[in-house]
Amino acid sequence: MSSSLAPSGAANPLIFDDPDDGGDEGSQPDEEASAEVYEGARKPSYKLRIDFGPGIGEKKSVGQVAALYTPEDLVGRQVAAVVNFPKRQIGKALSEVLTLGFADEEGRVTLFSPDKAVPNGSRLF
Repeated sequence: MSSSLAPSGAANPLIFDDPDDGGDEGSQPDEEASAEVYEGARKPSYKLRIDFGPGIGEKKSVGQVAALYTPEDLVGRQVAAVVNFPKRQIGKALSEVLTLGFADEEGRVTLFSPDKAVPNGSRLF
């Protein structure tokens, strides 16, 4: 699912497919509502709060993206996330969705995102 970080209270119009319908991977665009440093993580990470709109709602994720992004870089940015994976405990934080990215030549995570704006909640296929 693609997503972007949005300032709190921002309207995030979404079009999405039901991740429980069995017919998709549950990947959709969305907006990140906040990003904060995850103190105590083994790798530089942020705790992300991602707003997937009224159908899915807000979900938490832990992203190991602090090497290349500041929290300010993330707010308002569209990213991709998988919403129908099981929740995962990462240290003391619970990650409800998998935010997608690629490792660069130094192993730093570069976020996977559309090169043009798409409606939040659009299916990734």
